[in-house]
Amino acid sequence: MITTDPFAITEEALGIPGAAELTALANSMFPDLTEGLTASPSAEDPFGLTVDPVSTRSYAPSVQSKTEAAEADRRIDVPTSLSGVDVPQSDISSEKGTSRDDSIRIGGKTLAQIRNDFPILSERINGNQLVWLDNGATTQRPRQVIDRVSYYYEHENSNVHRGAHTLAARSTDAYESARDTVRNFIGATLSEEIIFVRGTTEAINLVANAYVLPQLSPGDEIIVSILEHHANIVPWQLIAQQSGAVIKVIPCDETGQLIMSEYEKLFTKQTKFVAVTHVSNVLGTVTPVEELIAVAHRHGVRILIDGAQSVAHIPVNVSALDADFFVFSGHKIFAPTGIGVVYGKRELLEAARPYHGGGNMIADVTFERTIYNDIPNKFEAGTGSIADAVGLGAALDYLSEIGMPCVYRWEHELLQYAMKEMTRIPGLTLIGTALNKASVLSFKLDGYSDEEVGKRLDSYGIAVRTGHHCAQPVLRHFGYEGSVRPTLALYNSPDDVDALVRVLRTFA
Repeated sequence: MITTDPFAITEEALGIPGAAELTALANSMFPDLTEGLTASPSAEDPFGLTVDPVSTRSYAPSVQSKTEAAEADRRIDVPTSLSGVDVPQSDISSEKGTSRDDSIRIGGKTLAQIRNDFPILSERINGNQLVWLDNGATTQRPRQVIDRVSYYYEHENSNVHRGAHTLAARSTDAYESARDTVRNFIGATLSEEIIFVRGTTEAINLVANAYVLPQLSPGDEIIVSILEHHANIVPWQLIAQQSGAVIKVIPCDETGQLIMSEYEKLFTKQTKFVAVTHVSNVLGTVTPVEELIAVAHRHGVRILIDGAQSVAHIPVNVSALDADFFVFSGHKIFAPTGIGVVYGKRELLEAARPYHGGGNMIADVTFERTIYNDIPNKFEAGTGSIADAVGLGAALDYLSEIGMPCVYRWEHELLQYAMKEMTRIPGLTLIGTALNKASVLSFKLDGYSDEEVGKRLDSYGIAVRTGHHCAQPVLRHFGYEGSVRPTLALYNSPDDVDALVRVLRTFA
């Protein structure tokens, strides 16, 4: 076992605690595993990628210049407090004498146990074991979620609320229990502050149309950032067109981090709302949400945080953050598709007008008027995605059992390892090098199109995303129309990174 405390508080690395210790842990867990290994091309394996399946050695790197080596050794410091949650010492350890996945502990489970929870990870693609590095697009589902949804359909399936029969009661209990689970997971105060929607896109549209649009007049301003997904740009453009409001944009620096001094300058008496991502889906930049929220509130402005790319990777406490709205999708946090969440402070949701009309969201209807139901039902017209909500609850229970601080620490170590290995590949440029970064490894490879890289990776069973990732403004800011985007999650292993790097080296 590693006996030193990898997360002890120090004054290392720009005053951010724990960086030196974290680096020592990463080096001990992922040593330079290239000794004595060379590529051996053959007709069956033209790129020489066959490796002894028992071995954890990676493809031998080429000779580097001092500049390349220095960049490869660049480290990202780890904050001990983020997103309204203190990140305590996490239960991550490695034991010698066992396979790597068995020796890595994340909370109460080994990495091998976690990987075994996800059935699809045993799938074979083009004769190779699946390496799923497209988590930014969607995550895979653990057996616990699959089984919970199956159990719902086998034993609880009914529409919720109002039913007088037993299955209606069971279904309602399961649905509302999932709402309570979401509340606990993100640190909300009240369950009625949790609105179920189809996903992050619908969540942002709901807030834009139900809360922000009624307050807008010509010349009013909405602030977004250059890092945003199209789903956090287009809804604001639509309501700006309807109201005569204008959009202002927070710029970023050359690393991909927002320039907070410029953010402060954007506020005027006409500023009515701010909507900013928590983690960039292209760069992986973790934005300073505490400061973003505090600055907005100093100016008397409400703010929405898009948590689609953060909530599966970073501990979040919306109450500690004092977030006005926080939104995310279930399918990016190991839950089914078709379910998402709007968190909103109770007084803001009560002040907002309904977004959809129909059953469930009403208290009384005549042909002259309608009295709307209380929140959350006021925003949940019609039959919701009940089973998907139940599955979301199961996914959050799964993560809570492991512990989000432990998830964060593990993913951060793996991200460091991946960045170190990828920056050693000749011709590869990482896009987004902010000091605080999570999960995303967008890159360009000189001389090859993104599609060529993606197809060759797929031929070895490695799934990544290529294209503009629904975030064209930020890519164009860096001079690109697209990128190759591997993205990490809880179940990814050092072997996944090694497989990615081995194939990328075939382009060099």
